[in-house]
Amino acid sequence: MDINRVGSQPSTKGPAEYFTGTVRIDPLFDRTEPARVVGASVTFEPGARTAWHNHPLGQTLVVVSGCGRAQRWGGPIEEIRPGDVVVIGPGEKHWHGAAPNTALTHIAIQEKLDGKAADWMEHVSEAQYQATSN
Repeated sequence: MDINRVGSQPSTKGPAEYFTGTVRIDPLFDRTEPARVVGASVTFEPGARTAWHNHPLGQTLVVVSGCGRAQRWGGPIEEIRPGDVVVIGPGEKHWHGAAPNTALTHIAIQEKLDGKAADWMEHVSEAQYQATSN
């Protein structure tokens, strides 16, 4: 059994090539092979979001606080709130982040395939982000 003590892993800033706005990533766990699961707490300041991306084995988001948005390619923007669990299928192109005026924190859990957890694509445009959400 391993216990990862709070504060034992440094926070990092979400890199500009994968995120728009201010994003903080707090690693939670990154299991070594043969396990493949990795998890982090991700905090998005208002208006911050990921670029379009997908995960070879899918992703699960557990919304902890705030209010946010998530969208799959070709689908409507969905509002996400604390307690919501967002399940993204393998290879599904999507983005997620904070609402325009409210921060968001979620736990992101995904598995790595051949050492890779995500494939990053283009940034979400301002027009895409500002589209009406459900």
